[in-house]
Amino acid sequence: MVILTGKTLTLDEVIRVVEDKEKVDLSEETEQTLIKSRETVEKMVQKKETMYGINTGFGKFSDVIIDEADLETLQLNLIHSHACGVGTPFSEIISRTMLLLRTNALLRGYSGVRPDLVRQMIALLNAGIHPVVPQQGSLGASGDLAPLAHLALPLLGQGDVFYQNKQMPAMKALSDVSIEPITLQAKEGLALINGTQAMTAVGVVTCLEMEQLLYQSERVASMTLEGLRGIIDAFDHDVHRLRGHQEQIDVAARICESLKDSQLTTRQGEERVQDAYSLRCIPQVLGASWQTLNNVKEKLEIEMNAVTDNPLIFAEHDKVVSGGNFHGEPIAFAMDFLKLGIAEMATISERRVERLVNPQLNDLPPFLSANPGLESGAMIMQYTAASLVSENKTLAHPASVDSIPSSANQEDHVSMGTIAARHARQMLGNARRVIAIELICAMQAAEYRGTEQMAVQTRFFYDRARAIVPAISGDRVFAEDIESLTCWLQSENREQWG
Repeated sequence: MVILTGKTLTLDEVIRVVEDKEKVDLSEETEQTLIKSRETVEKMVQKKETMYGINTGFGKFSDVIIDEADLETLQLNLIHSHACGVGTPFSEIISRTMLLLRTNALLRGYSGVRPDLVRQMIALLNAGIHPVVPQQGSLGASGDLAPLAHLALPLLGQGDVFYQNKQMPAMKALSDVSIEPITLQAKEGLALINGTQAMTAVGVVTCLEMEQLLYQSERVASMTLEGLRGIIDAFDHDVHRLRGHQEQIDVAARICESLKDSQLTTRQGEERVQDAYSLRCIPQVLGASWQTLNNVKEKLEIEMNAVTDNPLIFAEHDKVVSGGNFHGEPIAFAMDFLKLGIAEMATISERRVERLVNPQLNDLPPFLSANPGLESGAMIMQYTAASLVSENKTLAHPASVDSIPSSANQEDHVSMGTIAARHARQMLGNARRVIAIELICAMQAAEYRGTEQMAVQTRFFYDRARAIVPAISGDRVFAEDIESLTCWLQSENREQWG
């Protein structure tokens, strides 16, 4: 059981809730905080004090005062009018992460919602009911309005959800688990949609998967070094300690550990004095990618426990303050930065693919073909890798440098942070396919050299991957191999690699 406080959620706990389906709850102390915050809202409503989004319209309508009798209708209208996302839905794992993060944010007690609303969100989480949320439509300020409106609909028994591996109307899923729809009260609709949880959820899931892929990329690169009889001296600890970047030092150490008993690597001067950069500079490039990941994880862990609502309810001071914590700029910058690390991880992998298949750069069979000329072998796999890498370069353009005014220029600067996060995730999928292609080629090269001479660790990885994709004994539809290996890389846990 993960106890949510709004202040202490970690990435490890996200994994436990999102992937392992661990149940969540809130502490009694947190519930009391929610009660005090809610009492402040109700007291100010009774006083008829003007409070944005509580008894006023939204955005450019912030100067329109709403009658007390219409406050519930105001919140329902807000959810309905803002639920205009379009495009393919986010994956179920991202939807679940969004629901977890928005629940955690409300638990800080600065949004003025009832404990009943938070318990409704927790009930959906624990039942495995995940809102269907279209990916497109957020400007990243005032928060992720459209995506979070779709996230809110199932709490009311509206919209669609994923439940038991099916997409269905929310009301059917709620009925199946005996959960009654909730009716929103003053401030609660706004509290549900003012936040950065769409971009943050995409960022969190992408970071966790990027970490896995970086480790895998190192293992695949180690196998490529064996296939090309790479020079191991370039990974000597003394070289990397002089640079001083810990991530670079760590990558070099892991490469050396992977290849410590390999009979296929060489020493400088044995076959050549130096390798090409795509081999020799693996620690420098992947180390830099690790730096982007570590930096972004730090920002995401802050945002996971941040209050990004507006207005904010300060019960201890009996005040309501309109601010701009919903603005996604910190996460927009972070995700644009992450895109650079993803792009370069794939770019250097594609260059190693070229060295594996190009007969002018190695002594392997041309394009790793079993029958060169009659059969093309891995020739077009390199084309595909190059195409994916080039696509990543266009996606790496920072989304955060763009802004389009909205709400009649009331919201005149926005972050586009959700676009940055979505592009990072798309790039990661492309990178995974590039690394899958490198793995196919590296396995083929290692077989040509003699798998009995491989290091224990790379041979273990080879055996597992070879069980997914057979050797290139003749031309076939290699797209199926690429997708099979890509799915395997995405599903593999680091602990299983050996």
